[in-house]
Amino acid sequence: MHASLDRATEYSGLGAIAYLDSEYGLEQAEAYDNKSKNCSGGQQLFGGVPTLAKDLGGPFPCLPVVAGSRMYERGKSGQDSYVSSRFSDVGLLPFGLTTTPEFGLSLSSEPAIGPACKNPLAEHLGAGGSSGGAASAVASGIVSIAHATDAGGSIRVPAACCGLVGFKPSRGAIPSGPGFGNYLGGIASEFAICRSVRDAEALFGIMTTPAPGPSAPVAFAKTFPQKLRIGVVEDTGLLFPTAVERAEAVLEASRVLEAQGHVLHPVQAADLATIAQGCGDVFEGIVSINLAALAHEPGNDFSLSEKITQAALSTGKEISGVQLWQLMQSMVQLSHDFARLFDEVDCLLMPMLSSQPVRLGAFPTDHSDCGLHFKRMAGFAPLASIANITGCPALTLPFGEDGDGLPLPVQLMVPMGHDRLTLKLAKSLEMQERWQQRFSVAGMVQ
Repeated sequence: MHASLDRATEYSGLGAIAYLDSEYGLEQAEAYDNKSKNCSGGQQLFGGVPTLAKDLGGPFPCLPVVAGSRMYERGKSGQDSYVSSRFSDVGLLPFGLTTTPEFGLSLSSEPAIGPACKNPLAEHLGAGGSSGGAASAVASGIVSIAHATDAGGSIRVPAACCGLVGFKPSRGAIPSGPGFGNYLGGIASEFAICRSVRDAEALFGIMTTPAPGPSAPVAFAKTFPQKLRIGVVEDTGLLFPTAVERAEAVLEASRVLEAQGHVLHPVQAADLATIAQGCGDVFEGIVSINLAALAHEPGNDFSLSEKITQAALSTGKEISGVQLWQLMQSMVQLSHDFARLFDEVDCLLMPMLSSQPVRLGAFPTDHSDCGLHFKRMAGFAPLASIANITGCPALTLPFGEDGDGLPLPVQLMVPMGHDRLTLKLAKSLEMQERWQQRFSVAGMVQ
């Protein structure tokens, strides 16, 4: 904990941490040490490992979440959540909150209240969003693992920008609530950004335990053969400009999987075009409606929020009950359409980002053109929201580096509920060691 706090101070210029509570972190570390000395039981999975929570999502006790907005004050509360209790169960010790754009409305973490979060690999670039602070903190070694949320790529995009593992679990795999609940209609997942597939897999095994209340484990009947059918998404440049090196990383990853005995099936990007567009439309509608709902809560003064937030709120207010129902129907139909692709393949392999991480300021929020804002984000991570709208698990990991030494991320998607298959394939790619972390983890001996 001392090492993490020292690293947080040393790298404060990255803007990864929006709220730091050194005293709370040290209290937890001391309490953990005392408990360990007096306990004859086994070691917790991540026993005593420092971590950070996101300034958005399920609350962690004593950490004052404000969703990156000046609408709220950082008053400490005793609120807890199923996610924070899972972190505690495995021994993770949070000591602060990571930077997020206001209400998670950007793929760059630069809230007006500050700080602007930088990419540790190249500080003139953004760390992605909305879990950009989490990715910046993990990549720079302040912590080795950090809480994150993903409603439209918000775990995967920052992980891809910073050379990390970003895993969005299946809808319902990680219990949300009780206070955070289902506020985005089920498109948001909570998990973490990690430095390795190993850590993501280990944490996932604990996080999926059933929570009290209306949740239950789901059994999936589908089994997979040893020789998997890998659908390789090709010709993405016909739909959106894709940097050559990033498309080649996908092909290289497919060749590795083929060498391991799997069978490759070309999938034309055009087959995903309608689904991707539909998912983007549903995402925009749900996000806007969520803000309109928040505006009805007592004490929420959106005149204090950023211009793009106010514009999205106005859009949400104009959506009728019939239109909301149509969005919900579209969400179900898109999920069915996407699931049909898995009649022919067991996994889809595709680009995560269309380009290098973008420069700070590439997604400004000081304007009211929602259409332009969402279009810019869709151009950067064109296939990200598919996993959120359809509920399937998705994972990104770095698979090489470009000419500037920046990560070349690839993305895996499998049918809903088969999260462990995603992790298994990702692990086989990670073993190729195509990417090396640039920063050691604070406190670890190399």
